[in-house]
Amino acid sequence: MANLRNRLRSSGSLKDKLRPEAWVLQKEESSWAPSGTWSNRDLDITPRQQQTWTSWTIFGYWFSDVISIQSWQTGSTILALGLTWREAILAVVLGSFVMGVPMALNGYIGAKTHAPFPILARSSFGYYFSYFPVVLRLVTALFWHAITNFLGVGPTVQVIRAIWPSFETYPNSIPESVGVTSQQLIAYFVFWALQFPLLLIHPEKLRHLFTVKVVACTATIVGMVIWTCQRAGGGGDIWDQSSSITGSRKAWLTVWALNSCTASWSTVGVNIPDFTRYLKKPRSAFSQAIYFPIVCSWVAILGIVVASASRPAFSDYVWDPIAIISSWHGPGGRAAAFFAGGSWMLAQICVNISATVISGSNDLVSLMPKYFNIRRGAIFITMVSSWAMVPWKILASASSLLAFMGSLGIFLAPMMGIQIADFYVVKRGGLDLPALYHPHGRYRYKYGVNWRAALALACAIGPTLPGLAYNVNQKLYIGGAMYVSNFSWYYDIIVAFAVYSVASLIVPAEETLVEAHTLLGMQLDEPYDAEADDLEKAPKVE
Repeated sequence: MANLRNRLRSSGSLKDKLRPEAWVLQKEESSWAPSGTWSNRDLDITPRQQQTWTSWTIFGYWFSDVISIQSWQTGSTILALGLTWREAILAVVLGSFVMGVPMALNGYIGAKTHAPFPILARSSFGYYFSYFPVVLRLVTALFWHAITNFLGVGPTVQVIRAIWPSFETYPNSIPESVGVTSQQLIAYFVFWALQFPLLLIHPEKLRHLFTVKVVACTATIVGMVIWTCQRAGGGGDIWDQSSSITGSRKAWLTVWALNSCTASWSTVGVNIPDFTRYLKKPRSAFSQAIYFPIVCSWVAILGIVVASASRPAFSDYVWDPIAIISSWHGPGGRAAAFFAGGSWMLAQICVNISATVISGSNDLVSLMPKYFNIRRGAIFITMVSSWAMVPWKILASASSLLAFMGSLGIFLAPMMGIQIADFYVVKRGGLDLPALYHPHGRYRYKYGVNWRAALALACAIGPTLPGLAYNVNQKLYIGGAMYVSNFSWYYDIIVAFAVYSVASLIVPAEETLVEAHTLLGMQLDEPYDAEADDLEKAPKVE
């Protein structure tokens, strides 16, 4: 007890702890940043001992990121438009295969350089303009973390009521205007409390958590398919439905569904270098071009199968897997509800880790490396998103989740196009990594801004802004801009890629062009090999 009192005295008063300087991180000698510029280990090139990921880890990552309540319900939104299961599967399968291409190309950049996205963005956007995509991605992560958190309430309720059946009818004492019930708030706190320690796991060690999710969620999903199909005596009648719309309207709605299914993965498409930087072998990043669409298609198709088979038992199509679990009662049913609910809880937690927390933490480290590392960033994001942003209010005010995801694509798709064009077309794979950490280095461009990237963003985003405004307020008339909005993701990434490539080739930034064999900022006898070179011993740019 005496030792505890001494430690409290030595740690200073609460007032001292609230001062900004008390939260300053210790500057680490291994930082790649030049003297006078603050950085920390989490922003550095991933050291060799942390390059622990393999192709199977990438598979586990995508299984972890894709398996969620949101992905399961994708088909319901498409069928609600009047389309059929054929268009729903076409949109999911084709959209995910298309997204797999830039995902793999962008992921290879992170795997080859072992640098996080906020650092790599400086090569194409410029040292200071790179803060724009970083801030935009951080805001996106905050909102998605809040939404994904609250979607974890349903499975948590099932886990709790499986242990204490009376919780299913827990009385509500919160006014309706608040937007959440007592039962939901208790379940939300339980979900958040169980999730919190898992958010603090460093990315290099996440492969074990991904493995647990692969096993648990596969068992749950397969079990739900078998149970519903057995109850229905088959796969249901959804396969016999015909479209309620025809002609050009059907064609444009199909295009919109395809665009939305593709754009909904734009966030992780931009984020992916934050994870592939931990790969042992850079070429393993290309494996996700296969893993990602296969897992996406599998989940969406099974979601449609279960919804179709649920009609005989529930007198309607049930798209929410938690609604099916809630019908399981009795000792055996409660045991199944506990396992299935726990699996869907883990699904939402892993989505939070892989899609929001790690990427948002890297953004905070980039913006304020003096105060944030990945662990502190995770704590900040979950505190702000989970409580300060009041997620139940966000969900109550969102008229269409799929439209919201599609709208984000108009900002994120051009970023992917610019990143890919910069590395493969303009820089030809040659990057001076130490210079990326130097505010006055070769990637400063003019005043820290690469006007070529700004031009590409303007050309890509400009024509699709009316569509964003329409998604916010559907009473607006935007005329022919609606057609561009229907395939905005494809327009944005192609235009941004083309404009950036052409502008950079016509008016090249000569100072940023280095040979592929000078990737570490020094002349090498052979091309750079991330697996052979010791990145920790690389020279710094002073």
